[in-house]
Amino acid sequence: MSSDFMDKKFIERVVKIKRCAAVVKGGRRFSFAAMVVVGDGDGKVGCGYGKANEVPPSVEKAGKQGARSMMTVPIENGTIPHSVIGRCGAAQVVLVPAGPGTGVKAGAAVRAVCDAAGIKNILTKSFRSNNPVLLVKATLAALKKLRTRQDVERLRGVSLS
Repeated sequence: MSSDFMDKKFIERVVKIKRCAAVVKGGRRFSFAAMVVVGDGDGKVGCGYGKANEVPPSVEKAGKQGARSMMTVPIENGTIPHSVIGRCGAAQVVLVPAGPGTGVKAGAAVRAVCDAAGIKNILTKSFRSNNPVLLVKATLAALKKLRTRQDVERLRGVSLS
């Protein structure tokens, strides 16, 4: 990875830290897994999942993976272009565009993704699972489905303007 890539200022939000115990001869050996959402606050967002024997290295690994897996999100006037549903495993997230001044109406996991992406006004609702890791992945799946008006016109070969 180039050094100028990591020099950029990213918003990093730790969504979940899990502790896992392996029982060995001398007792329990703990390891940690971290889910981190990374974004530039201007339409790019990604998530990473890192595992290590200590918390700081696992968060660092997750942050690096999140920076590598970033995708671009279309944002229009601080919100998303249209309503969309994202699914991952048992988690389902509905994202609805909102007017100026609404703010980010979301739970912790979905809010982390929206804030990192730079979305200022959005309404969200999560269904079924409340697992933060799945909610983050479902939110990213929903954001990946978003299309701007220009994208749809280009894909269909028509002009509505």
